[in-house]
Amino acid sequence: MSSRLLRILIIVLLVVANIGCDQVSKNLIRKKMVLNESVRFLGDHLSVTHVENSGAFLSLGNEISSTAKNNFLIILPLTILLVGLVFLLRNPQLPTPLLTGFCFILGGGIGNIFDRAVFGSVTDFLYLQWGMFHTGIFNLADLSITIGVVMVACSSLIRKYFF
Repeated sequence: MSSRLLRILIIVLLVVANIGCDQVSKNLIRKKMVLNESVRFLGDHLSVTHVENSGAFLSLGNEISSTAKNNFLIILPLTILLVGLVFLLRNPQLPTPLLTGFCFILGGGIGNIFDRAVFGSVTDFLYLQWGMFHTGIFNLADLSITIGVVMVACSSLIRKYFF
């Protein structure tokens, strides 16, 4: 197998794995929990709460019209993700952490776009609280995007300052 084909296969597998984990978890929440139902784990540190988010991150944009929301929350992110995919495929020299980070961003982004296109909202369900630290309610796609951004940022900084 050529190195280019192997690279494309790795990209596809990473992106599909992120989408798959995200969609399986959201489907499980939609089927097993009623809207706004909440279950706590580890004391109060982890909550699983079923919410449907029709806005952006942390419900931003919930109040805008459906046409504007469609353009802003489906078309724009889809365009950005397509540009990212082209970037990945055209830059075979990307180091593994950078490649992996971009794949996590793509997989998470596609997972949330799929929800918006099919269901009109994104299923969120995870909430973390540890002392003064607490999150908004999020999903595995959001986690994938966050991990990907951290990987890309760290990889870029390390390359810039140490190599």
